[in-house]
Amino acid sequence: ACSLSVSSCSAILFEPQSGRILYSKDENSQRPMASTTKIMTALLAVECFELDTVINVSPEAVRVEGSALGLRGGDMITVYDLVTGLLLESGNDAANVIAYAVSGGLPQFAELMNKRAAEIGMKNTVFVTPSGLDEGDHSSTSYDMALLAAEALRNETVAEICAKKSATIHFGNPPRQVWVSNHNRLLRLYSHAIGLKT
Repeated sequence: ACSLSVSSCSAILFEPQSGRILYSKDENSQRPMASTTKIMTALLAVECFELDTVINVSPEAVRVEGSALGLRGGDMITVYDLVTGLLLESGNDAANVIAYAVSGGLPQFAELMNKRAAEIGMKNTVFVTPSGLDEGDHSSTSYDMALLAAEALRNETVAEICAKKSATIHFGNPPRQVWVSNHNRLLRLYSHAIGLKT
């Protein structure tokens, strides 16, 4: 029997190749998943666009609370740099910009998120926002998020970006160089960590 003491309400240790659950605690309870939502947003961004596609930031996309990359209306940024800012700095503005670029609006992007979630087998997940800000029934389970993490890490671009401790990106009008640092302290504290998202 496992005698691990885990402080979180829900947890899972999941082996993606076999699909084996090595440890779990209340893994099917629906809870707000906060910024881990951005794993799905990043995955959809790289699946829908070429990485060097330049996005023109719409002013309405950057009206958002919480952590931000600092994007402004009229800024130019590539999809690769946008996803880097999304995953490392956890920019809520970057999440919204992706949603508008992919789908033209937040509700339409949420529909796409839920469609992709169903394909992955995330049966107890409802996406409402691209950033993870609480709204409506926005929630998931640790098991569903493990399935999403496994799917995201199969994407070479997402896997490469989320493993970076820091990066230099370019955005603005004209674009300027901006240094971003990964909020995931595990990358510095544990040599085998490869991501994924705080």
